Amino acid sequence: MKQISIGIIGTGWCGGIRAETCASSPYVSGLHLAEIRPERLREVAAKTKPATATADYRVLLENSTIDAIIISATPETTHFPMAKESLHAGKHFFLEKPMALELSEADELINLARRKGLLFTVGYSQRFNPKFAYVKRSIDDGTIGHPVSALVSRHITRNLGNKIGGRIKLSPAAMEATHDIDFVLWCFAPRKPVRVYAQEVRKIMQATHDVPDCVWIVVTLEDGCVFTIGAGWVLPPAYPNFSSTWMEMIGTEGAIMVDDTHRDVSLNTMKRGIEFPISTMPGEKVAHVYAGPMEAETIHFLECVVNGQQALVTPEHARMVMQVYQAADKSAESGFPVDLPPAAIASDESQQRPDGSVKNVTADRT
Repeated sequence: MKQISIGIIGTGWCGGIRAETCASSPYVSGLHLAEIRPERLREVAAKTKPATATADYRVLLENSTIDAIIISATPETTHFPMAKESLHAGKHFFLEKPMALELSEADELINLARRKGLLFTVGYSQRFNPKFAYVKRSIDDGTIGHPVSALVSRHITRNLGNKIGGRIKLSPAAMEATHDIDFVLWCFAPRKPVRVYAQEVRKIMQATHDVPDCVWIVVTLEDGCVFTIGAGWVLPPAYPNFSSTWMEMIGTEGAIMVDDTHRDVSLNTMKRGIEFPISTMPGEKVAHVYAGPMEAETIHFLECVVNGQQALVTPEHARMVMQVYQAADKSAESGFPVDLPPAAIASDESQQRPDGSVKNVTADRT
C-alpha cells in the first residue's frame, strides 16, 4: 500500500482527533506533531506515538520526508501564514476553516497551490456527516429533483461561543453558518450566489466579547432560488460542545427533513443530570468506533494525497463560501442586502495544477 508521512500543526480538540486518526491509518508511514502547549503535546504524543514532536511548526515544514500538513492551529489569524509557508515548503495541506481572513489571502493560496500542483483543501466536515451525505445523494440521483429552497438552523452552546468569540472577532456567520453555507452551495451547484441579506442579534455576548449571539442569512442564487441559514452559539450550558441542527431541503420532486439535534441518545445520572452524548459537530471516539464526521474527513484527505486526487472540498468553493459569509457580516452591519461581485477566481471543481492534475507524492518518489 502507498503511504505518506504527515505533519499536524496544532493538536487541540480538532487537531487531536486528526492526529489519532492519522496514527491508526495504514496510509500513514510517519506522524509528526507540532504544538506550543507542552502538556498537550505530551498528552497527544503519548496516544499517537509520533516519529517527532516539537513546539515549532517550522520544524515540520523543513522536514523533507513529510509529504502533507494538517493545519489545526488557533487563533484563526495563523491559518493564512501557516498555509502559505506550507505551500512554499512544497507540502500538500489540509486547512481548518476559515481558509483566510481576507479574500485576497484566499486568492493568493489558491494561485500558489495551482502553480505548484499541490493539494489544498479546507475543513468542512459536515459533508462527511452521513445524514447530510444522504441529502446530497438524493439530489444527485434525482430523488428530490432539483433543489429550489433550503433551511438550516444550527446552534451550539455558549461555552463554545465564549471560547471562539473570546479568541478572535469572527461572527457566527464565519465560524458556524459557514459549514452550512458550504453544504447548501454544494447541493445547489453549479448555481452561484448573487445576493446576501442577514440580520444578527447582540443581547448576550456583546458586552463580554463584542460578537453577535446569532445570525440569520438569506442567500439568493443566480436562478432566483433561495436558501436560509441560521447559526448561533448561545444555547445554555449542556453536554460539552453540544450542537443542534435542523435542515429542510425542498426540491422539484420531493423534500428531505434532517433532524441532527442529537436528542436521540440521552444519559441521565444523579451526579451530572441529563446529557446528550455523541452530540458534537466533529464527533468523538466511542470505544472501538468513531461517531461523527471528522475521522472520515481526515481519512479522505489522506486518500487524496496518496492517490493524487482532488479532495471533496475545493479551495475555489471554500473561497465562495467565504465571500458569502463576509457579505452576511456586511449586510448585518448595514441592514441592507449585499450584491456579490463575480469571483476573482472561478469557483470550479478543477484540480490543483494549471493542467488539471495534483502532484502524486508517492508516484513522484518511486
